Amino acid sequence: RPVYRAKKRPLAPATINRRLAALKSLVKLGGTLGIVAWRLEVDPVKAAKYRDTAGPGKDGYQAMLAAARKRTDAKGRRDLAIIRLLFDVALRRGEVVGLDMEHVDRKRPAVLVLGKGRTERERVSLPKPTMADLEAWIAARGERAGPLFVSLDPGSNGQRLTGEAVRRIVAALAKAAGLGKVRPHGMRHGAITAVLDATGGDLRKAARFSRHKQVQTLTIYDDNRLDLGGECAALIAGD
Repeated sequence: RPVYRAKKRPLAPATINRRLAALKSLVKLGGTLGIVAWRLEVDPVKAAKYRDTAGPGKDGYQAMLAAARKRTDAKGRRDLAIIRLLFDVALRRGEVVGLDMEHVDRKRPAVLVLGKGRTERERVSLPKPTMADLEAWIAARGERAGPLFVSLDPGSNGQRLTGEAVRRIVAALAKAAGLGKVRPHGMRHGAITAVLDATGGDLRKAARFSRHKQVQTLTIYDDNRLDLGGECAALIAGD
């Protein structure tokens, strides 16, 4: 009989850890149901955090905005509003797709976001241009209650947009803008780095903007932004 050989391909640590977590949960369920009498004890793979904090940069983001504005239909308005929220206020893609119409404050422009590790929504103020593009999407979407960002595919029946769909939207706009690979979280990274540039490295302001629980995390962005390691190397490098 034919022998099938799986192709070896490198997996990101986060992907490996997600799969390990799924296997552990399955084995745990099996133990609860009395199907298995053993446990899966595997340590997660260590991953380097925040290796690339530059994101597309301000120029790259402007190019993505221009690419999004080429479409004036509902999809163009939706995609423009999404990348606005990803960069202008550094929302995570899960925070974006988790928004409902009721979470938009149109009188005092803001969105109520359920942040990572939070149990209550927090208010995130929106700049005027961001709110204007969000209003343009709402005008195309309609005022009905429910998910703020919905699929526009025929037959989707206004289903909530998924995080994977947001990833594809960002990737497509980055490609249209002539950029390399850009991820939704890369947009957030780029926004935080841009804030540090604009504020002269004010970690307190950047932490308020990014909503990180630990200000210490922002030092990684700041160190990468300034390339302090490269600066020190230049100081001691020989001729």
